[in-house]
Amino acid sequence: MSTSRTLVTGSALFLMALMGAVAVSAQTATSTQATPAGQTTDGVNQIPATVEKPDPLKRKLSDQERFKQQKALRGELHGEYKKWVDEDVRWIITDQELQAFKSLSNDEERDQFIEQFWLRRNPNPDSPENEYREEHYQRIAYANEHYAAGKPGWRTDRGHIYIAYGKPDSIDSHPSGGNYERPMDEGGGNTSTFPFETWHYRYLAGIGDNIDIEFVDTCMCGDYHMTIDRSEKDALKHVPGAGQTLYEQQGQAKQADRFAGGGLEQLGTGPMSSSNQSKQFDRLDRFAKLMAPPEIKFKDLEAFMATSKILTGPPFLFDVRTDYVKVTNDTVLVPLTLQIRNRDITFNNKDGVATGTVNILGRVSNLNHKPIQTFEDTVNVQVPSELLARTQNNVSVYWKSLPLRPGLYKVDIVIKDVNNQDHVGRWQRSVNVPKYDDDRLAASSLILADQMERVPSKDIGAGNFVIGNTRLRPRVPTGVSVPVTFHRGQNLNFWMQVYNLGIDEKSKQNGATIDYEITDLSNNKVLLQTQELTSKLSPNSDQVTLERSVPLASLQPGKYQVTIKVNDGITKQQIAESAPFVVD
Repeated sequence: MSTSRTLVTGSALFLMALMGAVAVSAQTATSTQATPAGQTTDGVNQIPATVEKPDPLKRKLSDQERFKQQKALRGELHGEYKKWVDEDVRWIITDQELQAFKSLSNDEERDQFIEQFWLRRNPNPDSPENEYREEHYQRIAYANEHYAAGKPGWRTDRGHIYIAYGKPDSIDSHPSGGNYERPMDEGGGNTSTFPFETWHYRYLAGIGDNIDIEFVDTCMCGDYHMTIDRSEKDALKHVPGAGQTLYEQQGQAKQADRFAGGGLEQLGTGPMSSSNQSKQFDRLDRFAKLMAPPEIKFKDLEAFMATSKILTGPPFLFDVRTDYVKVTNDTVLVPLTLQIRNRDITFNNKDGVATGTVNILGRVSNLNHKPIQTFEDTVNVQVPSELLARTQNNVSVYWKSLPLRPGLYKVDIVIKDVNNQDHVGRWQRSVNVPKYDDDRLAASSLILADQMERVPSKDIGAGNFVIGNTRLRPRVPTGVSVPVTFHRGQNLNFWMQVYNLGIDEKSKQNGATIDYEITDLSNNKVLLQTQELTSKLSPNSDQVTLERSVPLASLQPGKYQVTIKVNDGITKQQIAESAPFVVD
């Protein structure tokens, strides 16, 4: 599962800027309240001496006047702001962001925009330093030092790609050109080349795997430009009889044939020329993606989140559970668990397999509506076509763990059924991330899970549904104040951490008692009660992890509650956590 970046849409900022411009116009306009014709203020009818003219500031602007006004606003972009747009972020700012920035009316709004611009790209919003911004300017400095060619390095094609995508995984460099044995996909044969480089990236987000980018210095001046045509590096391409391809050497093709096809490349006829023709569109598409700034993966879902776009189709229902687990005094892990029913997903059948695909976009914002974290992912559900009807009541679960500081946040999650474009769902809630004080006994969320198991040592602390050294998949309630449901054939797994246990100064050990209870809510009768000591679990630690698994076969269908009570004999503090559940 992948994460993505914290974002504020350009369209939303553009609307904010436009509203700000309207507000300024409204404040500068002087309105005049007209007295009805033929009447004075004392009620005596008179013939009006003059007819009041309409306020020119309130009339609708013509297209020409509106374009002139927008041009004037853009003309205010000057000094450091113009340099920031034209140089600093030229290769990473999106068209929507650029439009919004140019529409801002004053320097205060521009400063706020720049702050948001970098915040949206910060991989660690909790850090006071912005790693993305620091690396971005380091890349610009590197490009200026290594790729300058009669112009600053950041303006060259190599500088552009380096700034936008970072250092390539490998570089095949031919700084002097010279003798070159063509690979078969370029026609074979031997020729001489201009200086060129081929940059290889194993993966670029939004573009693909195994990306090769070729740069050629046809002017022999150090100015390498990115090219789609791999024959452009061939220095003998226009020299009759020189640098022939394999088929030209064998008399199966002519050198003039290279220029007769009208395609993107002039490689000539060769053993793999037919496959090259079929890949021309892919090469052109990849080139366009490389030249464009990075964009949000699920741009359509961003509209529902940023502008509260009204849903036009049937709502895509899903459930979300939030939990809280202490990491440090200033950081709390907030696992978000999404549950989607198979019957709400549109499946496509192909080759005996039914496949459903759901795109997920989530955002966490603070009280000032500033995005803190953004995540996006795709969930695929596949079942044999003949079993699809029997799995309609099954659920698919997605898990995302977010590190947040204590405080109040707003969480927005939007999902879309890929096989039914109008099937979109949205979930919006406020979450209050608790603060765990050092001197107060506290606990994490009590998580009821249908799966709980140890993970290999290499997977500790990483992966989906993993907290510490345990993989647990929480049960998600199907509504507010609705208990989770287990089947009698399942085990009830529950997990909780206890923090800030007292440590005895002499023995250097903790001394708390843990009581577990399962109560039948129909008659408040305690059906199961057991006890253990923290000194037996982790005697020298102020934190313990409680994990229990209880078979439910002995319980009758009904409503129950599990309760965990902690009595710290050293600090004399007590806490209790409980969670209801249903057995069917």
